[in-house]
Amino acid sequence: MNILRESSLDPVSISQWRWSPFLEETINHLSIFNPKPYSIPREFLQKEVSLELKSKSLKAITNTWACSTEKLRQVRAACVEAGSAASVLNLVINPMYTFDLPFFGADFVTLPSGHLLALDLQPALRADKRHTEFVWERLLPLHEYWQPFLPEGGPIPQEAKPYFSPGFLWTRLPLGVKGDELISDIIKPAFRAYLSLYLDLVREAKQVDLERSKVLLAGQKSYMCYRANKDPARGMLSRFYGVDWTDNYIHKVLFDL
Repeated sequence: MNILRESSLDPVSISQWRWSPFLEETINHLSIFNPKPYSIPREFLQKEVSLELKSKSLKAITNTWACSTEKLRQVRAACVEAGSAASVLNLVINPMYTFDLPFFGADFVTLPSGHLLALDLQPALRADKRHTEFVWERLLPLHEYWQPFLPEGGPIPQEAKPYFSPGFLWTRLPLGVKGDELISDIIKPAFRAYLSLYLDLVREAKQVDLERSKVLLAGQKSYMCYRANKDPARGMLSRFYGVDWTDNYIHKVLFDL
């Protein structure tokens, strides 16, 4: 898997990666916004390591793809392929704080224990109706339609709730044919619906005044700080690449505001 080029928005050679259709669809949809490459330090564009886990040889590759647009500060995908140990797409769309928009988040994780899959339009200001009400009224019908087709993912920590919406789509699926069918028949169209709604919101967004942008920036920083400190991939990435590289990757790339 080698999907990243600092000067290009096009993924390359990702046909063997489970989550490639989701990233490809995102890139295709973003094309209408005239995206530009978002600068990623070269040491984080691609990281590869060979290691031994439980007496098995393993190659782990992490790629990072990112772009920006007029209204989106950073659209970035962290892509991990580690054979039977893990296959991950972590996709976050970060809006400019001069527009009253939520974040878009998709976490698709395959581990030996199964698939952990999440979709959301995540608020920067959970208690602010001006920020959330117009989103929730369009998001909740999508959640109400798609969630009944999926097993519940389980409770989320109380401290995390301010950073998720009531339309948080969250499930755990088994490996094998049943899980693959649910990914194809439910997760793919649900992802398309959530992404389409988000991009509609982006198209409609109008620039806010200076005072409002300060409030939004503070909310975005709080969200980024929480995500960086609680990133569930930290343990896996640290095992693959070491603590120092992982901490820098999380704070300087994944949640860099």
